[in-house]
Amino acid sequence: MNASNTHGLQSPWTTVPGGVTRQHVSWERHLRCPSSTDAVAMRQLVDATGVLDVNSTYAYLLLATDFAKSSIVAERDGELCGLITAYHPPERPEVLFVWQVAVTERVRGTGLAAAMLDELVNRVRRARHGHPLTVEATVAPGNGPSRALFGGFARRHGVPMTERPYFGAELLDPESDHEDEPILRIGPIAAALSD
Repeated sequence: MNASNTHGLQSPWTTVPGGVTRQHVSWERHLRCPSSTDAVAMRQLVDATGVLDVNSTYAYLLLATDFAKSSIVAERDGELCGLITAYHPPERPEVLFVWQVAVTERVRGTGLAAAMLDELVNRVRRARHGHPLTVEATVAPGNGPSRALFGGFARRHGVPMTERPYFGAELLDPESDHEDEPILRIGPIAAALSD
């Protein structure tokens, strides 16, 4: 999804579908934990992707409050332009399960998804006092952008990414052509944290 050079630095340019070249921007100051007032905008952002399953506003309200420390949003010029919703499975606190990643079309190709994922993992690891963390996500075989995002994350952090069957299509929607959702497991990420 994002180009990088041999020193692990992100290239300042990315070519996106249609041959359009976009400049990467620094997203650091635009990233924060979600709050209750973000729930409606979170649902609208997911809906606008046209590809993600849209949950109720109430579900996003829970994610923005009870799971705010394990989720992240990007806000620029007063607009929510990206989000990652995630949580720690109750029996596996060393895992960060990434549920949804969404970026508005206006900022796709700027490195936002990668910046959010890196910042979220760093924040969670700091809260865990630097303890190793494994990232998990279910990703359909046909979801190239998400596979590229997680593959790039694994490469940037120098950790393995493995895949195994997890949710079969029959569990997700037996009346549609939903693909299976195997689980990707990335890590453990154990490198020392920078200040």
